[in-house]
Amino acid sequence: MNLLFVFAAINWQAVGLQAGQLILSLSILVIMHELGHFIPAKWFKCRVEKFYLFFDPWFSIFKKKIGETEYGVGWLPLGGYVKISGMIDESMDKEQMKQPAQSWEFRSKPAWQRLIIMIGGVTVNVLLAFVIYAMILFTWGDTKLPMKNLTDGVWCVDSLALNIGLQTGDRILAVNGKPVDYFDDANAELLLGEKITVERNGQVKDIVIPVNFIGQLVERGKKSPLLLPRMPAIVDQVSDTSYVKIAGLKSKDQIIGIDSTEIKYFDQVRPLLAGRANDTISLKVLRDDKPVVMKTVLSNTANIGFIPFLLSPDDLKRMNVYRYESKEYGFFESFPAGVKLAIKKLESYILQFKKILTPSTGAYKGLGGFRAMGSVFPEYGWNWEAFWTITAFFSIALAFMNLLPIPALDGGHVLFTLYEMISGRKPSEKFLEYAQIVGMVLLFGLLIYANGNDWFGWGRSK
Repeated sequence: MNLLFVFAAINWQAVGLQAGQLILSLSILVIMHELGHFIPAKWFKCRVEKFYLFFDPWFSIFKKKIGETEYGVGWLPLGGYVKISGMIDESMDKEQMKQPAQSWEFRSKPAWQRLIIMIGGVTVNVLLAFVIYAMILFTWGDTKLPMKNLTDGVWCVDSLALNIGLQTGDRILAVNGKPVDYFDDANAELLLGEKITVERNGQVKDIVIPVNFIGQLVERGKKSPLLLPRMPAIVDQVSDTSYVKIAGLKSKDQIIGIDSTEIKYFDQVRPLLAGRANDTISLKVLRDDKPVVMKTVLSNTANIGFIPFLLSPDDLKRMNVYRYESKEYGFFESFPAGVKLAIKKLESYILQFKKILTPSTGAYKGLGGFRAMGSVFPEYGWNWEAFWTITAFFSIALAFMNLLPIPALDGGHVLFTLYEMISGRKPSEKFLEYAQIVGMVLLFGLLIYANGNDWFGWGRSK
């Protein structure tokens, strides 16, 4: 791929906005995570030498020493750290470890205290997710589209959905035998499922989802959803060179009929025009609640010549196309609801992780780094509800990833400490040092692969 073309195709204004949101989100999460280590370390009278947001190899952007701790901001935004005396961590301070253990060092503390210090970061990230989700529900409530209210089924907007056997108009009943109660969950459930149950023309049938379905989606490089609610055929823009412009079609017109056939949804338009290039049709539209009929000629590709208006959930709700369910939460009521929502998100993330670790799914092809993380934020305008929703999910993901039993992660330190507590034998400092190096090599290798995959699609077919 031509690197110049890649950079030329980027919308830098959108990238800047998304990058700003990502940096703020990660800064909040990193600071809170490191506080989870810092606070118990202080409780147990460990000396904390550094507390840094981002890494500071060679130099830092800002630093100030208060008491025995240097607080600072590094220039490399790959995380952050607290340097606790007597602990083998990413600082790899071998000289300190050669000296006799001091009472204020991490290594001199009882195993149970070291364990609490190690799990402190993960604990704070989990609690933070609970609180953020609770405050989202308290502030904005919860609005969902019940699947039962899509009486005419869903709209398959991606050919991959059609390829596996779904059809526009199918009513989604269940995935893997578990009912799908809300449309809001349908796309995620479809990606993580193995079998989808639908109702079609009054008959219930099961559709097997291919094992490599996620891989196929990644290969396509599309970020749009597979399914949408069926939408009215409302005109957004009319082509200046189309016959229908001359006929009088305007923005906000709703197409309600073609010849003698009534139109309820936009997805009904194209099938009615198939094979009718350059034909003359009678177009019936609704304008200001009044029907207007016009004659027009189709293009040589059998198109009318307009761009449809894709309605947002707010639009669908405001126009009363579908009945949504809305629930508001009181302050205290929001906390158990926030915990429940966080657990649901964690379960979904674990399923995604399993897919990535299963090569046959092809999900590893979509593994991304900072660009992928930034792309989930809104491109245009700052939306606080979206920002906090994404930050809460990142907090859950960060907690889970840090608990993996990999050296250099909290989970690796926890594993070694649990081994010590069970066996009564402490791993040697030389072993811990080598394990830390191996872990850091693995993590940096994964970091390079994920970010390379972001820009160059290393995991995808050429």
